[in-house]
Order: sequence, then structure tokens, then C-alpha cells
Amino acid sequence: MTRAERRAEHQAARAAALASRLESLLPLRGDERVLDVGCGTGAFAYAVASSARAVVAVDSDASMVEVARASAPANVRVQLADGEMLPFGDAEFDVAATLRTLHHTEHPDRLVAELARVTKPGGSVLVVDQLAPPDEEEAQALNEFERARDRSTSRVLPEEELRVLLERTGLSLVRSEVVAEARDLGAYLDLAGCEGEERDRVADLAPPGYEAVVGWFVLLRP
Repeated sequence: MTRAERRAEHQAARAAALASRLESLLPLRGDERVLDVGCGTGAFAYAVASSARAVVAVDSDASMVEVARASAPANVRVQLADGEMLPFGDAEFDVAATLRTLHHTEHPDRLVAELARVTKPGGSVLVVDQLAPPDEEEAQALNEFERARDRSTSRVLPEEELRVLLERTGLSLVRSEVVAEARDLGAYLDLAGCEGEERDRVADLAPPGYEAVVGWFVLLRP
């Protein structure tokens, strides 16, 4: 099974929970044009498709795009694109979102700036990502584990740093939630395709009592 196929299987198991959280955190009217940046296999795009007029989902990984496109609802367009250089004009979307993508990009500030650029004034930007502990040594240990598990990981930011990044982009925070997600370590390593001796090495790097802390930030584009 490929990485993209594993992601799609994982996504299907969590679809209902994601839809429920989005319904309370980011309610839509039904006439919005929505952008999903770093869509992976389409979790967010699929979740909002029934509540939006149209959804455009982009990812820089061709294998993810292929899998997302294969099962996309009729009003979802999936395409290959770089989140740090989006191929869209200014203010094209009512809602722009990126879920669990910032720690996979070298320049998270550029990606968030692009989200702000393509969102209409008065529109919403949703940023969701894993958060590192505030303690520097603990944050370093977490990042060492996450990079060993998945080489596409750049850096998991602590909450304070991410909030500063969002503020510097000129977006106004409307609401936020920080949620601890229990993770089964074995299943998490399976998702990344870790096997054999490498799997044992990565497991040994996992912080004690490993769980993911995830920040959900809804912002207004002035």
C-alpha cells in the first residue's frame, strides 16, 4: 500500500469526526468558494463539499493529488500546486484553509501569506496544525521523532510562535481551539510506512506518553 493510499484509508476512518468539528468551528452558508491547500488525499475538501458551492484542493505531491481526485465529489477540483506560490489571483476565495500542512513546508509564513492573499476581504482562513511543546528541549525531541517518522516534516511549531506568525500576516483571530489527540504509536508508524529496524529506531525516539497537540485557528481576512 502506498503512502497516499494509507492516508486515504486513515482519512475515511476519521471523516465523521472532522465534519462534526468543522460544522461547529467554521459553519458555511452554502455559497462559498473554498480553497484547501496541502489537501493530501482530500479530507477537508471532502468534508466541506456538501456545504460549499465549490472547492479547489491543491497539493504538491502528485500521488496525493491522484488519490484525492479519484474519489472527489462533483464540486471538488483537485490540482497539483505549491502552497507557497499558489496559481490563483488575489481575493478569489471566500474561505482558504490548510490542515496539518505547515510542519511539512520550509516556509510556513509564505504559505499563510498566500492563504491571506487569495482570500476575499471579510473571508475566513482556517489554519490547523500540530503544535510543539513550549519547552525548547521537549520541542526538539518531538521534532526529531516526527522527522524520523516522516522525512517530509520540516518543523512543528510551538503555539506561541504560530500565533505570532498568523498575527504578522495581518489576519485577525476569530476563534481557536487546542486539542490533545491520543495516538496509537503503532498505528501512527504504520501510517508513515515505518518497517523493520527503522521502525524500532523511530519508536525509540517517541516522547514518553506520546500524543499530538493540535491547534485549530479561524481567522478573518480584513
